[in-house]
Amino acid sequence: MKQGRLRVLGALVLAAICASVGASVAAAQAKSVSGKLAGVVRDTAGTPQMGASVEVIPEATGILSSVGLLTNTQGIFRGESLAPGFYTVRVTLAGFLPSLEKHVRITANLTTVVRIQMESMFTSLEQLRRQPSSINIETDDWKWVLRSASATRSVLQWIDEDNADPANGHIDSRGSQPRMQLEFTEGARRPGSVSNLAASPATAFAFEQKLGGTSRLVVAGQMSHEDQASAGGIATIWLPTGSLGAGPHTALVMREARLGPAGPTFRGVRIDQGGRVAFGDRMALRYGGEYVLVGLGTAASSMRPRLELDTRISETWRAALIYASQPEAPDALEPGEGDQGSLTAALNELDAFPVLLRRAGHPALQGGMHEELAAERKLGTNGKLQIAAFHDDNRHVAVFGRGNNLPATDYFQDYFSNGFTYDGGSSSSWGGRVALRQKLGGDLELTTVYSFAGTLVPGEAADDVLRDALRTAARHSLGGNISARMPHLGTKVNAGYKWVSGVTVSRVDGYGESLFQLEPYMHVGLRQALPKFGPGRWEAIADCNNLLAQGYVTLNSRDGHAVLVPTFRSFRGGLSLQF
Repeated sequence: MKQGRLRVLGALVLAAICASVGASVAAAQAKSVSGKLAGVVRDTAGTPQMGASVEVIPEATGILSSVGLLTNTQGIFRGESLAPGFYTVRVTLAGFLPSLEKHVRITANLTTVVRIQMESMFTSLEQLRRQPSSINIETDDWKWVLRSASATRSVLQWIDEDNADPANGHIDSRGSQPRMQLEFTEGARRPGSVSNLAASPATAFAFEQKLGGTSRLVVAGQMSHEDQASAGGIATIWLPTGSLGAGPHTALVMREARLGPAGPTFRGVRIDQGGRVAFGDRMALRYGGEYVLVGLGTAASSMRPRLELDTRISETWRAALIYASQPEAPDALEPGEGDQGSLTAALNELDAFPVLLRRAGHPALQGGMHEELAAERKLGTNGKLQIAAFHDDNRHVAVFGRGNNLPATDYFQDYFSNGFTYDGGSSSSWGGRVALRQKLGGDLELTTVYSFAGTLVPGEAADDVLRDALRTAARHSLGGNISARMPHLGTKVNAGYKWVSGVTVSRVDGYGESLFQLEPYMHVGLRQALPKFGPGRWEAIADCNNLLAQGYVTLNSRDGHAVLVPTFRSFRGGLSLQF
């Protein structure tokens, strides 16, 4: 009997030891696979809110316990050791409407960052709470960001736990973002094509409007003042989730231009739809497409899809598979630098039509296909190295030049100059690119790009039409760009130079030029802050392309005498007002 009791007691002790060890192992495993939640709570003016109650509620069945948190003096809260899965974040604070963010994903060994912007209950209380915030907590460490709203915004950031401290700069502040922008300019950003904005005095505007909930509408317009050749356009961008470049968007652009007193009228419409979808923690797909319809006597239209699949291979490596329908077109709907990203994107949409060409008397649109496989390595905290291989298959290559008395059936003459656009025909080639981007401090960034790609070059067949005298040949190019801000003067400088190994009449790696904003030959851009003499922030702007007038090629063909150039020497300057 006594021996039986000893056996029972021993079994109980052994079970207790096993349970204790098992609990310890389970706790260690749970800790090793848990994730973290960090965030900040602000009002509509961007002021951090202290003492807000944050309740993190698991959405999975079977998990009943919730986590309660409080924001500190900087409006920041943190949740530790959360089981992977989806959660609902509920924020309450006296004087504000409750805020609810659903389907916030917590991932093992990573930190999810949530930004909550609360609406005040009464306008008077909101005005009393609006105090300027001195926190500057946006850095270049943001990667793989999926934004879902501007009023109540959940952001997923793939970073390791040790680097995810909201107090050290992983949550951006947008309280001072301007909501309207005016520009008074002279000249053109890309002269020579009727599809682009005319090289004439113009006034442009852009403003942003909330539509209720999280959605926003950005509207931009432009009007030219040239006598007997007036032009105008309007662009609208709808952001259902309130986020530019990450959430879905819909853009509609309409433009009309009169080509001289007795000339025809150009009319164009662009409809652009796109967005971004995440697949798990390592993959994201950017998708989109645009439909373009232009009319000039007769109509020309084009459907242009685009896809980009990004994959995070490791903490330092990522890869991308890209398909683009118009390699040389600017990607207007990308978050811009500085505070006025959405406003600048709306203004860029006005100038994002493909180049209009003429062939055998009928209009045609510049375009083709671009396929690319790219790999990017992060170098330290502020450097990136990209290696890419790509293939370009262009159906209509735009060639720019100057000349007189050329056949109107193939040469589209610019009303404001003797410049023209010409359909150089088709071109197909393979190429590669190596790019290095390094940020030296907060106000200086250096970019270097080497490309090897096919481009159109002139031949020697003087008895043929110009199109038959052009052929595809490989060219090397090497470019560098510097972007800096003078700390005391407030001057922003963006200057660079792109060298090409031989004569060419079209772009070398047009997609890379658009991606890294590297124009052929010497280009300089300046933005100078002006003394405050009225409402808003005033800046003087100036953009110069091909400053040394390089790359001009004289060519005689059966069509006549013409001077061809990859990009015109041009100047665009004026004033910008933001408030």
